[in-house]
Formats: sequence, structure tokens, C-alpha cells
Amino acid sequence: MGRNTIHKTATATRKAPAVRKPEERKRKASTPKTKAPKTKAPKTRASRQKPWTNAEIEEAFRRLHAANPEPRGELEHINPYTLLVAVVLSAQATDAGVNKATRALFALADTPEKMVALGEAKLRDLIKTVGLFNTKAKNVIALSQKLIVEHGGEVPRGRAVLETLPGVGRKTANVVLNVAFGEETFAVDTHVFRGGNRTGMAPGKTPLEVELRLEEVVPPAYRLHAHHWLILHGRYICKAQRPLCEKCPINDLCRWPEKTTFMASG
Repeated sequence: MGRNTIHKTATATRKAPAVRKPEERKRKASTPKTKAPKTKAPKTRASRQKPWTNAEIEEAFRRLHAANPEPRGELEHINPYTLLVAVVLSAQATDAGVNKATRALFALADTPEKMVALGEAKLRDLIKTVGLFNTKAKNVIALSQKLIVEHGGEVPRGRAVLETLPGVGRKTANVVLNVAFGEETFAVDTHVFRGGNRTGMAPGKTPLEVELRLEEVVPPAYRLHAHHWLILHGRYICKAQRPLCEKCPINDLCRWPEKTTFMASG
């Protein structure tokens, strides 16, 4: 057998690749791939909580009042204007950090006129330890100018007009109206938002929803100081990471499934 014959025979014995018929290819292409079944996200625990009764809400605020009859905000201020500035500076910052900066600031500028005269560069230097100080300095100067031009240097008493000032949102306006003017508003910060949802007292997907719910359920006798009680409760007891359930005066009323249960006192 010649060399060429051997080569041809070896080549002929190799297995030719399988050729799929057109209808087979079509059938395979049309066969759907198997996917893992989709599962719906479970509903939030807050949505399954039993709503608080009016009597339970009354009892909760009775206990919070008993523990702290005259709650106060922790931002240091001299007058409605310095309160407004302090609250604007407190966005994404701690009250303690803001207070360290404003003690020197308010000694120099406690009115819109003095703040504008101080200037943005000097203001920026005084509040540089506060987060987002560049933007906040611009807003404080701009709102001070607007107060002078449009309001005679006075802080207006109205949520809508307050919200037209640079750097002022609904929460800031509510704090000013409550603390400076004694109005029954509910400023929903991160602590109030967390507490309203965690406890089930005032659940909501947004701060506005929580605020409107609080307006509905807080008893008249407790409306003036309600947001202060809730802020302080969230800041020092119902903390985000490690809530101190053992110190909570409303533990037995709370709807949070993960709470540590203790007998309430007070």
C-alpha cells in the first residue's frame, strides 16, 4: 500500500463533525432556557405591623413627657435668625459639630446684616469643620441677603416663604416654626423617620409621609414638643445600629419584631 493510500485511509476514518438538520437547529433554538424562578421581595416588616391605637400613642407620649417634661433642641442659637442658620448648617452634620463652629460665628454675626458684612470667605473659614461647608456658606450668605431685601432682615413666619430661602427645606422650616415661633410642626429628620417606621407609630416611605402621619395621630397635649421627644429618643435610645431596648420607656408598645423585650417603667 502506497504512502498516499495510507494518508487517504487515515483521513477517511476520522469522524466527520455532526451536521444538524435545519429543523433540529430550529427546534433547539426555540426551546426556552430554564431559569431560576423569580421570588417577590418580602413585604417590609413595618407593613405587617399592627397599627398603634390612640390609647397606646397617648401612653407613649405620656411616658416621654414624664421622662423629659420640657425637651429642647440641641442646636445652640441666640434668636430666630441664628436658629435658621444653625439648622441649615446641621444638614448631614451633628448638632455637636455645628455648635462648635457657630459659637465663634454667632459672636461675630447674629443678624443677616452682620453675616453679609462678614462675607462668604470668612464664613467659610469659620464653618470649615462642618460637612459641605462650601455650599452651606454660599447658602447662608444668599439667604441672609434675601432676608434683608425681601423681609426687612427678619425671619418670616411661614413654611412656604421659609422654603424659598436658599438651603431651606421643609424640615428646616418646621424646626424654625416650632422652636422660634412655637408652632405645632413635626420636623422629620433621620431619627424621627427611623423611629416612626421601626416602632410602627407613624410609618411612611418618605419623611413627608411620616410627618403627615404624626399630624394625624399625636394627641393635642403633646404636639408642641412631639418632634423633640422623638428626635432625642432616636438619637440616644432607638439608635440606628444598636438600639438600647433595655432603656426604652415605650418598649412594650413598640411593634419592632427585633426588639429585646423588657417591662416598661413610668
